[in-house]
Amino acid sequence: MTDALELDALWEDFHRVVNMTSQELAAWLRVRDADEATEPLPEQAGTPTGRHVLAILQKRRTDLTEDDLSVMRKVVDTVTGQADLENEPEPETTAEDTRRRHRLMTLGHDPLKG
Repeated sequence: MTDALELDALWEDFHRVVNMTSQELAAWLRVRDADEATEPLPEQAGTPTGRHVLAILQKRRTDLTEDDLSVMRKVVDTVTGQADLENEPEPETTAEDTRRRHRLMTLGHDPLKG
């Protein structure tokens, strides 16, 4: 298990990069997966990682599992590697910017959210 100082740092980093609320993320995951013919059940919407981030947002720090910690590390690494956290929000100017934003939103980070 991760020691208390590492857990505190990871908890802070995770909540710094995941800037969407659990309600915002749940809504985004449902919208992302909806199409004209079908819409998944709310608990089945989104990617497995997106659903796991949502579950983590709804937990207390003391209830985290090793799997949760692994996902939190992955999310922190991915978001910090793909987002310019210091200069957000920046408007989307290209289709690639929009795709990048949507990928990050699936992890709970909206680059346009200040």
